[in-house]
Amino acid sequence: MTLKGSCACGEVSYQITDPLKLVGNCHCSICRKTHGAAYVTWGIIAPGQFRWVTGEDAVVHRESSPGRTRCFCGKCGSPLASAHEGKVGEIVVGTLDDHPGSGPGEHIFVASKAPWHEITDNLPQHPEWPPGFTP
Repeated sequence: MTLKGSCACGEVSYQITDPLKLVGNCHCSICRKTHGAAYVTWGIIAPGQFRWVTGEDAVVHRESSPGRTRCFCGKCGSPLASAHEGKVGEIVVGTLDDHPGSGPGEHIFVASKAPWHEITDNLPQHPEWPPGFTP
């Protein structure tokens, strides 16, 4: 299964070669401010399954926390992925051009969610990382 994704302007595209391991909505303040939304839906991927297809030279990297960088299109600003120690381990599900195979299964970092946002679904909610998950 290959999934393709891209930025809003089409300058940058990527692909992943295996299904998403986990899909979740993150409510942390960094995600909220980076994406300008109440939360962002991330897809966790296995190491080595990600590759830039076009526009890699247009990708801008910004360290958002120690050892973690966020990858954006330098032309349109679309947030695309997150890398840990230089390897992409998460993609922004909203940038996929293909169906990811599943929707979000949980909410994480709800302890720092936007005070004006109410979570109205029945998905599990975790104050920070889900139990047993190591980024």
